Order: sequence, then structure tokens, then C-alpha cells
Amino acid sequence: MIPVEVGDPTDPRLADYARLTDVGHRVRREPAAGVFIAEGATVLERALDAGFTPRSLLLAPNRVEPAAALAARVAAAGAPVFVAGPDVLERLTGYHVHRGLLAAMDRRPLPTIAEVLAGARRVAVLEDITDHTNVGAAMRSAAAFGVDAVLVTPSCADPLYRRAIRTSMGACFTVPWTRLERWPEDIALLHDAGFVTAALTLGERAVPLDEFVARRPAAVALVLGSEGDGLRASTIAAAAVEVTIPMAGGIDSLNVAAAAAVAFYATR
Repeated sequence: MIPVEVGDPTDPRLADYARLTDVGHRVRREPAAGVFIAEGATVLERALDAGFTPRSLLLAPNRVEPAAALAARVAAAGAPVFVAGPDVLERLTGYHVHRGLLAAMDRRPLPTIAEVLAGARRVAVLEDITDHTNVGAAMRSAAAFGVDAVLVTPSCADPLYRRAIRTSMGACFTVPWTRLERWPEDIALLHDAGFVTAALTLGERAVPLDEFVARRPAAVALVLGSEGDGLRASTIAAAAVEVTIPMAGGIDSLNVAAAAAVAFYATR
């Protein structure tokens, strides 16, 4: 396997890697093009292990030898392996690619909501969380604490965006997830499937998390809201129960990724 050297950042063969720091461009382009970017050797290895198909691999010169085994796997799948110098990589992507390894991977069609819920007993719903790092952290916690599936609302950030993947350390490849089509109307689908929908809120009617866990619901959907405003009022009204995480020290709320980790651990 001999990588193909590329010296022009406008080379059309590298189009999948262009403008990686332009979030608006990438969140529009990547789902439409059916591509996501895996950054770093660990993430790429986990994507390949999960059965995702590579489109190409792009390496810095100092990563060619250390990444030889991964490059061989990519080449064996029929995808080209390119190598470009640091200046070309920075001009192409918009940032210093310090990991020296980027891979363009094919997305898969998202499963249906029914497919994701089949056999699940504990799911998470991420409502309108716009920070990709928070989405990735929630996905990692879901994997760590055995959450069966994750549902994201139409306005939620993409779990397969580069920063979300990196933060999740590839958990988004293994935790079943899909995107809801209508929200909060789709909460009815959870109720019909037998889930107790628990809205994580600071509302006065909310019961403490440990009290909710003591009720031992057979199937639960933990609904977490956006970083700033929390859950929509319509979502809270539609949920079966409001749940809060008791806190001390004058702290009234947690970052949504931290709240997700606490809720996933408590309900494991």
C-alpha cells in the first residue's frame, strides 16, 4: 500500500475534507453527501470495527508509518490513501491537523424509530442540544452506562459530526440512535411503546431522581433539553413525569452532558 501524495489543497479528490472548521457548511454538506469524518487512529479503528465503509484516508507524512495497519484496512476496502504535508492539510481543513489522520467514511441510512426501540428498556432523548461536544459526551455516557438507544430531535446536533464523534470516542458507532421526525409529537410513540417518559427539569413538580428510580419503571425514556433553556414547555407537559437531580452548594443545574451521565448512571 503506497499512499498517493497530494500537494494541492483544492484537489477534488480531497473535497470531503474541505472547510472542516466551517460548522454551517459541514452540517449541511455531510448528511446530504452521506459522509462523516473520523479523526485520529482510535476513532478510525472503531469506525472500521463497527463496519463503516471508508471513502478515503488522509495522512500527514509523520503518520504514514504509525498508521500503516489502518491504511492497509482502508486500502483493502477499496478506498484511496492520500498523504499531504502540514501546510496543505491546514489550508484544506482550516486548522492544524495535529492528529495527522483524517478519514472520510460513508454514512448508513438511519434506522426507523421502531427499529431503535425494539427490545430497548432504557433510552435517552436529546432535545435541541446544539453543542456537538455535549452530544458526543452524552453518547459516550450512554455507552458507558448501558443505555439501549438514543433519539435526537430534528434540531439536535449531529452525532456523526467530527467533534461529536471525537468526544464520544466512537460510542456513536455502537449505541443505536436515530433522528425523530416530529417533536414533541413523537413522544406519543414512546408512550405507545410502553416507556415512562421522564423529563429532566428544575420544575417545582419534579421528583428527585433517586425517588423516580425507586419506582422501578419497566421501561424509561430520559428526556434532556438544550444547554441554555432546558426542555420546551410542551415537552414537559407531554412527559409522564418530571424528574430533577438533587444538588447542593447553591448549584441549581448541571451542564447537559453531566446531567445525562448522572441520570444514565442512576437508572442503570
